[in-house]
Amino acid sequence: MNLDERQRTALLRLLNALLDQERARTIVPANAAAPGFWFGGGDLVADDAGTLWLSGRYRDEGDSRTGLKAGARGLECALFRSDDGGRHFEKVRSWTKTDLDLGDAAVLSIEGTSLHRRVDGTWELFVSTEKRRAYPDAFAEYQKPGTGVWSIDRITGGSPGELDASTIAPVLSTDRPDHLHVKDPVVFDMADGTALAFCTHPISWASSNTGLAVRPADASEFEVATWQLVPRGPVWDVAATRVTDHLRIPRLGSFRDGPDSSVLFYDGAESMRRLEENPNAKSRPRGYSCEELGGAMWVPGDDLAAAQRLSLVRPLFVSPEGTGCSRYVATLANDEGIWVTWQQGQADGSQPLVMNHLPADEVERLLS
Repeated sequence: MNLDERQRTALLRLLNALLDQERARTIVPANAAAPGFWFGGGDLVADDAGTLWLSGRYRDEGDSRTGLKAGARGLECALFRSDDGGRHFEKVRSWTKTDLDLGDAAVLSIEGTSLHRRVDGTWELFVSTEKRRAYPDAFAEYQKPGTGVWSIDRITGGSPGELDASTIAPVLSTDRPDHLHVKDPVVFDMADGTALAFCTHPISWASSNTGLAVRPADASEFEVATWQLVPRGPVWDVAATRVTDHLRIPRLGSFRDGPDSSVLFYDGAESMRRLEENPNAKSRPRGYSCEELGGAMWVPGDDLAAAQRLSLVRPLFVSPEGTGCSRYVATLANDEGIWVTWQQGQADGSQPLVMNHLPADEVERLLS
């Protein structure tokens, strides 16, 4: 199954309007207007009363790649709410590294989060943390001093405001050298249960990719379905392909008829470190670790493994400021339209969380 040209044109028109870099407004600023400071890496979810709930993490300056624990890095997981349709957000809960310790595994840094409501009404917040943990003995020489291993945990509650850190429990970790670090959960419902897309890094931190775990409707735990949901890209995203969001395409306009389909947003990078550019070559944002660029894939039905890149040779979403960083897209679609948030690179080097909203009539117009 493939997109026809009419659908492709309409879908790209919608995605470019959603992530209009010039229209985006800041909803959660970083802790400082400087490189290394950002907020994002979370979800946007609505409850039955129409309140918007936003999760994410504050990150301050520091470089985990050095292994020297320089700076605070991921220091706080936070939960915000909006009762006016996303015009204003208020922080209502937060958890420090110590709050998220799991037994004797001290947390060194916090990264991506995902907020999800189960069918039974229970809310769960998935959080990825770097814990003080040694590499497997056979690969100990790959571990930089002062670093740990990334894994994903979960806290639960009867409502977002009742999420309780005392309920923290492990969800996903591994000793596999090719996927040792698992982080940045993206949780969403599928026809046969709950999907958990997650970012992986090998022991060498030389690349980043996306795996998939599944929790059947009648189960309580996730099982890894694949360690490579989609291959890394061939050009601008050859070093990193990290899925950050799943958006079902509204059945409007060019997509009114035919089977369901969806979009996977992802972060891509050409390398894990900033590349030295040849002065005679084309200069462009290339993306690298912590400064990724944005791409998207189209998915027929629920077959995530059949995703087709819409950003084959170049990214779709690049900030006009700073390094061009545009990453950690998260969407919320309902009868009122589509909200979208993402971390956007600024001229000062920071990455605040920004938002756009397209009302339902505009979504229909763009898809028609």
